[in-house]
Amino acid sequence: MNKYIYIICFFVFTFSVKAQEKTLQLSLDEAIAFALENSYNAKAAKNDIKSANEKVWETTAIGLPQINAAVDYQNFLKQPVSLLPAAAFDNTSSTVSTVEDYFDLQANREPTAPGGFIPVVFGTPQNMNATVTLTQLLFDGSYLVGLQASKTFLKITTQAEEKTELLTREAVVNAYGNVLVTQSSISILESNIKILQKNYDDAKKIYENGLNEEEDVEQLEITLGNLKNQLKSVQRMEEIAYQMLNLALGSSINTTLILTDNLESLATENIQLGLISEPFNVNNHIDFRIAENNREGSLLNVKLEKSKYLPTLSAFVNYGTQAFSDSFSFFDGDQRWFESSLLGVSLNVPIFSSFSRKSKVSQAKLELETADIRLEETKQRLSLQAQKAQNDYQFSIENYQTAKKNVGLAERIEKKQRIKFFEGISSSFDLLQAQNQLYSQQQSYIQSMLDVISTKAALENALNLPINPTK
Repeated sequence: MNKYIYIICFFVFTFSVKAQEKTLQLSLDEAIAFALENSYNAKAAKNDIKSANEKVWETTAIGLPQINAAVDYQNFLKQPVSLLPAAAFDNTSSTVSTVEDYFDLQANREPTAPGGFIPVVFGTPQNMNATVTLTQLLFDGSYLVGLQASKTFLKITTQAEEKTELLTREAVVNAYGNVLVTQSSISILESNIKILQKNYDDAKKIYENGLNEEEDVEQLEITLGNLKNQLKSVQRMEEIAYQMLNLALGSSINTTLILTDNLESLATENIQLGLISEPFNVNNHIDFRIAENNREGSLLNVKLEKSKYLPTLSAFVNYGTQAFSDSFSFFDGDQRWFESSLLGVSLNVPIFSSFSRKSKVSQAKLELETADIRLEETKQRLSLQAQKAQNDYQFSIENYQTAKKNVGLAERIEKKQRIKFFEGISSSFDLLQAQNQLYSQQQSYIQSMLDVISTKAALENALNLPINPTK
């Protein structure tokens, strides 16, 4: 009975787990849209923007009123003693006795002429102090620069998110394409194995009838074994390719994916000859705008260091209350509290820093010069990068068209050699050469389709073209 219960529980658990497995059915555009919302980098970039917004408010709040409260409690285990000149007291026995009795002092002497000091304890053993302070920054040059810098930081962070989106698009395109490549490779290898298996079986029968040599059969067997090994390898690669795509999407690597696009249709759709002559505007490129904002940050740093020559002015209001007692009775209704209040202004004027501030200004100016150099370098690099991306894209299209033509030629050559081989006109070596040529052209054709897709994605990034995936 327990055995049957175990079996039932096992199947229920198995089916429930499979029911919980998530399946995604995506075209390439849908995969890009999904990744822009769910990829790890996209989520991190969104958090960075939220953090930058909080940073702006943090900086703004420095110039707004600040209120702080404090409560202090003191209990002297042994109160400090002060010395008072004896001449300050009346030189009578009653006065000396009163002082000694009050402070528990033993002088053991008769009243004499005023002279020396008398030890005295002031205050009470316990006291409590509560204060509330309001401060307001009235002027600080570095605060004004800091406000500008925080807004620049927000712009840089927002642009970093835009850069992340472009990189995410390219990563998804490449990962999606790699899955399609493995699928196409598996399909072609399975077809080749099926054809070669038939050739091998036919050649073996012919050999058994004594109409060809054993070497011809062995040659086909070697080729067949190699193809089967390649198929196993590509099948394992397919699993890794799916996991890499899941990683780019931001989903669990074990998520089941169904890709609705195929490699050949994507390659055809991604042939857009207009992109080859698309004009490039470096000022609109995200990397150039980031470099411009980095330069702006360096300029603000110069202003910040210069602002430290200016004085700072702040105002404050303080309210406090104090209580004193021989025991802890501060919360009793009859406890007396003594209030105090204070209004003040604080002016801090920098006078001389042994040229430290001057050195910091010089450093900031050098950093600004470096930012100018990097900005010009970025401009030149992006222009060259766009030109190279257009050349690579054009070559990939030309290579795809050539590879498509070559694979058709290789198929016809292999078919002719196969017919000649079984007719006894050509050798197994000629057939092997034709087969290897066909297999090579098939892989070149598959790779050329992926190259069209990936180089177009790289070109879109190089030209900083907007992302408009189908939602």
